[in-house]
Amino acid sequence: MGDKMRAIDIKNGKGDADSLFVTEIPRPQPKDTEALIKVKAFGLNRMDLLQREGKYPVPPQASKILGVEFSGIIESFGKTPESGFKIGDEVFGLAYGGAYAEYIAVSTHMLVHKPKELSWEQAAGIPETWITASQAMYLIGEFGPGKTILWHAGASSVSIAGIQLSKTDKASAIYVTAGSQEKIDFCVEELGATAGFNYHTQDWSKEVEKATGGKGVDVIIDFVGQNYFQGNLDAAARDGRIVNLGAMSGTKLPAGVDIGAFVRKRLRFEGSSLRSRDEDYQGKLRNTLVEHALPKFKDGSFKIFVEKVFPFERIVDAHKLMESNKTKGKIICIV
Repeated sequence: MGDKMRAIDIKNGKGDADSLFVTEIPRPQPKDTEALIKVKAFGLNRMDLLQREGKYPVPPQASKILGVEFSGIIESFGKTPESGFKIGDEVFGLAYGGAYAEYIAVSTHMLVHKPKELSWEQAAGIPETWITASQAMYLIGEFGPGKTILWHAGASSVSIAGIQLSKTDKASAIYVTAGSQEKIDFCVEELGATAGFNYHTQDWSKEVEKATGGKGVDVIIDFVGQNYFQGNLDAAARDGRIVNLGAMSGTKLPAGVDIGAFVRKRLRFEGSSLRSRDEDYQGKLRNTLVEHALPKFKDGSFKIFVEKVFPFERIVDAHKLMESNKTKGKIICIV
């Protein structure tokens, strides 16, 4: 095994999709609790696009190489790895960065044994999306059985996971927004959402109010930011929780936004980023995934929707597909 590996880099440090290219860099060495993984597949996430453009606050411990979720085989360990793993184990996991490569050094606290029922591609599409959905709805949104929930970007990978989690944990109603009838039908017919609203053709916040008899929804998970801020306040129920995970439409609010609902409805608005959390916090979320979701992946109750698989060398095409906003589910690259 040489001391070099292939990885995806960005010309001049940031740029558009065409700035991505395959290069050769030193292979990482596992330290302390880390394992060295030979990567078989990695998943794309919205943060990858933002990081590529220089618009994402990358944690200080992160590699400059993109990618936070992967599947692969353990090749070696640092000095003090977590017990329960051995060389040759098939795993998937979460990283602070570095997954767009042939090898990645990552904490064993963030690894999960890959069930034989899952392909490399499916396993690589689990960590970031399912852990983000769980964190947003349970830890921050305080979701529980009988509550209503709204998932924006309903056909995004995080929302696909969240809709399934919401249904399993007995939400009284699950609503989604999406940009096409095809995506809404997918969320309702394939995933079990109660109803969906097309943000191009409908006033989704008014539709949510109508669907809930004027009560609004208990939990809202939002990735859009600026354009949905007022709508979220209008659509939230009394004592509602609005969880903000991104700002795809921007971060600066227009004049005239009415924040009266914060007091009138006793709302809580909270933002979060999984990637900025420390290893212990992420490890606890990994354990929750293993205990509650992994058995359902094995028996097929939880489904991982993979939109398209690209070879590693076609990373430019993979990023352009994600930018098109036409996908339902994960985009995966095989190494």
